[in-house]
Amino acid sequence: MLLTVDYGNTNTVFAVFDGDTQRGQWRIASDPQRTADEYAVWLTQLMSLKGLKVDDVNHAIVTTVVPGTRRNLTILLESHFGVTPLVVRDPDVDLGIEIMIERPEQAGADRLVAAVGAHIRYPGDLIVIDFGTATTFDVIDSEGNFGGGVIAPGINLSVEALYTAGALLPRVSIERPDTVIGGATVPAMQSGIFWGYVSMIEGMVPRIAEEYGKPMKVVATGGLASLFADVTDVIDATEPDLTLIGLREIARRNGII
Repeated sequence: MLLTVDYGNTNTVFAVFDGDTQRGQWRIASDPQRTADEYAVWLTQLMSLKGLKVDDVNHAIVTTVVPGTRRNLTILLESHFGVTPLVVRDPDVDLGIEIMIERPEQAGADRLVAAVGAHIRYPGDLIVIDFGTATTFDVIDSEGNFGGGVIAPGINLSVEALYTAGALLPRVSIERPDTVIGGATVPAMQSGIFWGYVSMIEGMVPRIAEEYGKPMKVVATGGLASLFADVTDVIDATEPDLTLIGLREIARRNGII
């Protein structure tokens, strides 16, 4: 079986695949100080609840956007699972796509992996909106190649910035308010956050498509994707596991599964 690890700025997601079937998925807050042993205690116990054992894992692949985390993840996989992982963006790892931007080395591993996953699941010209620590709009052509995109502040970052910078503003949850016009501070903030992001999506997608010059399917991913997909027609599909699907496909392209 294949163990995939997606280390993001906010959360780290582990998943086990048996062929194309996902046998389990587990999420933990990202912490660069967390040791390999701490990961192992947490992960192996959760795997056991799904009937999975350490010995079931014979391959692994990792993507991380946080410098300094690779070492502990590699120790986890080598010491506790007995496998040496593929690491996305290592020179010997073939993503199977072209990175068609001015500085290919600057493209985030998470964006590239999601591009691979999106093309596998939705062939054709795509805009992938990822509601993560940043909100990204990425362009993937019909061949699966990465064509750049847009990076905007993520929703949680915006909420935190309002709370931190506004002396009298409270921290609010991200949810759809009953009305656009807020009758008090909290619903007014929630409206600005929620409908502000909907407006950004509905403004950005047609601008990207017009500049691209072809019809494009819009796929949303990330933890808050479903919240926004329900209120706008510009999002065609929601796929929470694009990165995991991409990691599995990259493992296949590199011959380890």
